[in-house]
Amino acid sequence: MAAKISPGFKKLLEEPSFCEIATLMPDGSPHIAEVWVDTDGEHVLINTNQHSQKVRNAQRDPRVAVNVIDPRNQWRLANVRGRVIDITTAGANEEIDRLGKRYRGWDEYPYKDPNNPRVTMKILPEKIREVGLDS
Repeated sequence: MAAKISPGFKKLLEEPSFCEIATLMPDGSPHIAEVWVDTDGEHVLINTNQHSQKVRNAQRDPRVAVNVIDPRNQWRLANVRGRVIDITTAGANEEIDRLGKRYRGWDEYPYKDPNNPRVTMKILPEKIREVGLDS
């Protein structure tokens, strides 16, 4: 069952927040990576390289956890447990450009690699825990 992203959490996801995603390795051990994060209002969106470990893990086992923290106030945060429901290249280059602008002030993300294209991982939240977010 999907959990709803509150207005306060949506605001945090649209800021240059710190985000970590945890996926499961083939042996069941956790893999964690810091990533840039976004939302479409219903899903948590992670943009990464197609051949990354987190993508390989999510293709095999879609269960993930995401931790999002305001870098200016660590008591403003959200934890998500959910499932990756889609991994797509559609719109991923445009999304990484938007994220590059948000996080680094770049007009265009400078590290695109045609041999390892950008993808968007769409995460459906199943459980959300919030601290310090106005709803």
